[in-house]
Amino acid sequence: MKPILEQQGEQSVQSSEKAQPGSIVSRSISLILIILCAFGVMYSIGTGSMGLAVFTMLFLALLLGLPIAVSLGIASLFSIYFFTTDPLPNLAHKIFAGLNTFPLMAIPFFVLAGNIFTTGGVAKRLVKLTNAWVGHIPGGLSIAGIFACALFAAISGSSPATVVAIGGIMIPAMVNNGYDEKYAVGSIATAGSLGILIPPSIPMIVYGVTVDQSVGKLFIAGIIPGIMLAVLLSAVSFYIARKNNFQRAQKTPMSERIKALKDSIWSLSLPIVVIGGIYTGVFTPTESAAVAVILGLIVGMFIHKDLKIKDFKTLLVGASKTTSMLFFIISMAMLFAHILTLERIPHSIAELIVAWNVGPMMFLLIVNILLFLAGQFMEPTAMITILAPILFPVAMKLGIDPIHLGIVMVVNMEIGMITPPVGLNLYVASGLTGMPLLTVVKAALPWVLAVIVGLIFVTYVPAISLFLLSF
Repeated sequence: MKPILEQQGEQSVQSSEKAQPGSIVSRSISLILIILCAFGVMYSIGTGSMGLAVFTMLFLALLLGLPIAVSLGIASLFSIYFFTTDPLPNLAHKIFAGLNTFPLMAIPFFVLAGNIFTTGGVAKRLVKLTNAWVGHIPGGLSIAGIFACALFAAISGSSPATVVAIGGIMIPAMVNNGYDEKYAVGSIATAGSLGILIPPSIPMIVYGVTVDQSVGKLFIAGIIPGIMLAVLLSAVSFYIARKNNFQRAQKTPMSERIKALKDSIWSLSLPIVVIGGIYTGVFTPTESAAVAVILGLIVGMFIHKDLKIKDFKTLLVGASKTTSMLFFIISMAMLFAHILTLERIPHSIAELIVAWNVGPMMFLLIVNILLFLAGQFMEPTAMITILAPILFPVAMKLGIDPIHLGIVMVVNMEIGMITPPVGLNLYVASGLTGMPLLTVVKAALPWVLAVIVGLIFVTYVPAISLFLLSF
């Protein structure tokens, strides 16, 4: 998962940055903002305002181009050193205590499981299955790709990995069958975002740990919204294909459909076992992650026989890199949240919003706007660990279900994955196909609008997220 992502996505980000160094105007604006943040830091020291110091230092570090985890760490350590009496050596204990939680153990297991599924032949069998059943209708190959993304998301938990695994197969297939390349790239790049909504989902685990909510309930709550978004994306594909009269694939005989179903039965059983085990209480979400790894190894090595011993080194190294990156972000964000708590910033914001008599509907609109803006510059894990502690107390005072709030946040993160400038799925699709980034952005727009429509439904119809939890 991550090795492919690093090679495809991060290389394309770097090449895009080299190709577009920025205009004089943008550099001037950045310089002005850096100077303002620097003055803000000095002013905060003079006035003893830790709240101002932590935010201005964070923005200063980000504007200087430092990674989000490093920026969070610098801002937090700076504020603790200048404004508190906490001994710096004690911070190591705070970081360890924050990471020493049982639910976070699910992250390395799900990351490793995603790598195993990507390498173990699961993706190509899911693509073959969906092609056999829906490939002949208008936009059928695109719809097949979307539902293959949904199925793969149910076992990988990663949006970029879903784009790579399914897009590497489906995009060439669509182009070879007479579909427009922009149509093919746009539909798969957007459908890959289902990877963080349909459980298992690493952002859901981080949210649950951050605000002390049930990860299992979050997983169950993501199922119906994920299916709904897959249907909306498929409707867009159907409409565009029918309007442009794209060539349809030949209808697959029933015997071949049954064969494709038999070949995919083990791939389909993986999400059923993982999610079904959580739903029935057979095992916890953390235990389900370990079960997913074991099942993936058995299916990949002994049933599909696509996973070899020689692949293990790449799988383990890739999972270690991804896990260490995620845990670095989480640990630094926990320090940042510690500063916010000391300054009572979340509680002050909650009291301010309540004092304005903002109702639940208006608050959720504010949440969506805030998360949309944050999603343009931050990756999902950082967004959750920074913003969830701020938004959560307000939501509780307004009577908003915390599980519903978590799903709304994750859908917003989906949009962040498919919108520039940080939309990683777009970079991955660009690197995968060689298509210019701006062209990928334009191509994905119709499906992005469908996700926004889905967000509106998820936000204002809580039953979509909470229905399965009522049983």
